[in-house]
Amino acid sequence: QVHLVESGGGLVQAGGSLRLSCAASGRTFDKYDMGWFRQAPGQEREFVAAISESGGMVYQDSVKGRFTISRDHAKNTGYLQMNSLKPEDTAVYYCAAKPRGLYLSRQYDYPYWGQGTQVTVSS
Repeated sequence: QVHLVESGGGLVQAGGSLRLSCAASGRTFDKYDMGWFRQAPGQEREFVAAISESGGMVYQDSVKGRFTISRDHAKNTGYLQMNSLKPEDTAVYYCAAKPRGLYLSRQYDYPYWGQGTQVTVSS
């Protein structure tokens, strides 16, 4: 079992930055892939970015060049650095973890989820 807790959300103006953190406890986190997903009001949850246990990264096209995913194995923590934020980035952001595998962007591959953190970008 992996327990995930997100933090770092908040209200920011367009063009600003936020860094989300995802603290993991339980099983050895460094053997897991980690992903970030988001859900805007009235919309389905969507993939944002993911990083494999070996450090490979993938991003949704709309965040490429603005968001950076990373992880610190020593701290059992993952991060999502979000720069140049836009109002359309407003959503609840969730981190998720899964045993290492081939696919990183499929939600249904992730058995472990955090509670979510709200990110609001004002125009």
